[in-house]
Amino acid sequence: MRNVFLILLVLPFANVSHATMRMGEWGMVMNENVKELPQGCTNIAGVKEITIKAGREYAKEFPGTIFGYSQHEFVLPKCTQINVKFINEDNIRHQFMIHGLPTYLHPQGMFHMELYAKGETQGSFITPAADATYLAHCDVAQHMEKGMKAQVVVGDGSGDLPSVPGISGQLNKDSYGIDMSAGNISLSLVLLLLGLSSCLFFFIWRKK
Repeated sequence: MRNVFLILLVLPFANVSHATMRMGEWGMVMNENVKELPQGCTNIAGVKEITIKAGREYAKEFPGTIFGYSQHEFVLPKCTQINVKFINEDNIRHQFMIHGLPTYLHPQGMFHMELYAKGETQGSFITPAADATYLAHCDVAQHMEKGMKAQVVVGDGSGDLPSVPGISGQLNKDSYGIDMSAGNISLSLVLLLLGLSSCLFFFIWRKK
């Protein structure tokens, strides 16, 4: 009976929904906005749908990364309602967060989507009236550093952000080039001669 009481007590909180926050056992969406216009917008100019996928699969193109997004740049019109579908293709927690949005609409200037495992969710926000480039990333420890970083360009933007995979390169990109320095070439020749000498010695020894 006690267990039944505890279940009934917890059940109402299994899928909490507030004005700017939706959360459940699947994840959460915070600080979305589809009602209030950003300053400088007289009306919603239109509606645009975008989809972003998160997972290890999207890191393959960029050496030195482990995680990635299916797209690392979004170019969006001003004063437009953006409906975002976020899909997590891994069985670990991933996020899609946009920073720098107007704080009078988005607490801490942030629009946040999060999934605890494989699945998908949707959320919306309205782009500001000014040309600007915003950071989007996963805030789970080391996920951004390992490739989960993108930029959201509103209007003409305000320039590329640093270290965005496929857009502005990586600050600490791994290099797999061949070192053709004189020292390495000499070492390779010595090892080659030693290998040939060993083979020749073994061949002569077998002939005896």
